[in-house]
Amino acid sequence: MRIGLFFGSFNPIHQGHLILSQFILDQIKLDEIWFVVSPQNPLKSPIDLYDEKDRLKMVKLSIKDQPKFKACDIEFSMPRPSYTFDTLVALTKKHPKDEFALILGSDNLQHFDKWKEHEQILLEYDLIVYNRENNPGGDFAKNQKVRLLKGPMLNISSTQIRSYLRLGRGIKFMVPKEVEEYLVKLKK
Repeated sequence: MRIGLFFGSFNPIHQGHLILSQFILDQIKLDEIWFVVSPQNPLKSPIDLYDEKDRLKMVKLSIKDQPKFKACDIEFSMPRPSYTFDTLVALTKKHPKDEFALILGSDNLQHFDKWKEHEQILLEYDLIVYNRENNPGGDFAKNQKVRLLKGPMLNISSTQIRSYLRLGRGIKFMVPKEVEEYLVKLKK
């Protein structure tokens, strides 16, 4: 199988993640997309981070009706912070017959040189890169292992959703209904 790996904190997962994933699935020959929930991204602060099990549960709730989407918690049992290269190695060992491609935004590609073993990742894996507003991806966008997609531009962020929740504002339509209900329960 050819599997796209969408890494993220998913703090929380939102409609932008899901719409983009469906777009990628429709555009690229992938059998599945796995949402790899990262307990702690080394380039992000852990402040304001929902518990990893809650984030995984929200991913599962949001993809339950899409059989080609899977939730992946492999990083939960790995050293922290999580490094994409280590996870790719672990997944490749665990699933040697599958082929993995990395899904990321052009904003992350812009700083790809800060990633652990970024050169090795480029040698061994394809990168499916979706366009982020005002961010063409830098020099890495020219690499032959990088496939740039001009997908739907959705201005929704997990940070914005958390802020709305703190302020008591509605998040309807920003996240799937099940995720909205889960977040309301978490807040209590």
